[in-house]
Amino acid sequence: MQYIISLLIGISLSATSGFRLFVPMLVISYASLTGLLELSPAFEWIGTYPALAVFAVATLLELTAYFIPYVDNLLSTAAVPVSILAGTIITASVMVDLPPMLTWTLAIVTGGGAALGGSTLSSLLHSGSTVTTGGTANPLLSLAETVISVILSVLAVLVPLLAFLLLALLVFVVTSFFRNHRRRKAQKGPSAQN
Repeated sequence: MQYIISLLIGISLSATSGFRLFVPMLVISYASLTGLLELSPAFEWIGTYPALAVFAVATLLELTAYFIPYVDNLLSTAAVPVSILAGTIITASVMVDLPPMLTWTLAIVTGGGAALGGSTLSSLLHSGSTVTTGGTANPLLSLAETVISVILSVLAVLVPLLAFLLLALLVFVVTSFFRNHRRRKAQKGPSAQN
């Protein structure tokens, strides 16, 4: 059962790294320092005060940059490959007492995959917001993503199953919205697509 909980924590934190790269790392670092989360021995450095300070500064810089229109698009695009790496590391760091081969396989597939999904979703939302609102709605979108990332990261540590279910619900809602939007656009005909 502990392995399933660790996997739920890893997947949820990895997915949030797709929205904000350093928020889940900051949460992991703090949770490890306070004894709320056990890290794999190879990743115990994440739960140190120097790492906490670095993650806090990086988080502050990242959050600030996302409130600048067009810079947020660049960050969302550049964050895709970096978040896959971060998601893999995050999942590997919380998979305690598993053989290395299994740990890294799960980390790459589930952690990297969840991070890719989160960052792809973020990029699509920012690009769509820039196209439809000229970037004026991007700060509001950035605020929403930041709040979601913080809440899901904290819940992933405290109530992993709830975080995972909320993440699944978020994916369902967003994909349903895009499907319905595409369907409405197709029903309006070719003139609406120009």
